[in-house]
Amino acid sequence: MATASVMSSLSYAGAEDDPLLSYVAIDQLEKGLESDDPISFSFQAWVGYDMDKIWLKTSGEYQNSDDQDLEVQALYSHAVAPYWDMQMGVRRDIKPSPSRDWLVLGFQGLAPYFFDIDGAFFVGEKGQTSIRLSIEQEWLITQKLILTPEFEMNAYGKSDDELSMGAGLSDINAGLRLKYEITRKFAPYIGIDWSKKLGATADLARDNGDSISNSQFVIGVTAWF
Repeated sequence: MATASVMSSLSYAGAEDDPLLSYVAIDQLEKGLESDDPISFSFQAWVGYDMDKIWLKTSGEYQNSDDQDLEVQALYSHAVAPYWDMQMGVRRDIKPSPSRDWLVLGFQGLAPYFFDIDGAFFVGEKGQTSIRLSIEQEWLITQKLILTPEFEMNAYGKSDDELSMGAGLSDINAGLRLKYEITRKFAPYIGIDWSKKLGATADLARDNGDSISNSQFVIGVTAWF
């Protein structure tokens, strides 16, 4: 959603030299079509000026009280080029237990051909390291009907047995969502989401009797204001 955030900054600036701006986005709020599929969400918000902003990002899943994921990031962001921000701050993995805390160094912006990219390097409290890269692109079918392919990968520097996380490339996620913009700021969508655990993380999942891949059809909404 970096594209929308940058464009909103430009559009709301008006005649003021550098006004205080704010932006809130529900990137995804969705549920799988099967009754036992989890509810997934991804929100982000910022407040600040053209060059410097404070960001809040949160994402996760909820299936039941025993099966939850919740992550929160608080970041300082500085514009380093048109449509590109460098970000630094902290991340806390609240669920599943035990919780984990990380320092964050990342970037977010719009690459050529309108690829929306969000990447980060994380350093954990016990010397763990992690890399995450997310990429998406919007394809306009009509002025209101938009198809969005998405891709995300995570990798870890060393294993975390308590959370069944192995060293190396741990998981990938790919999705394809078709949304209809009722207004520019609100759109319901349908889609398909696929994820797979890899390497040592997949081995730990097999040892625990868990599935290493999952596919589901989803229905949800996206909005920003």
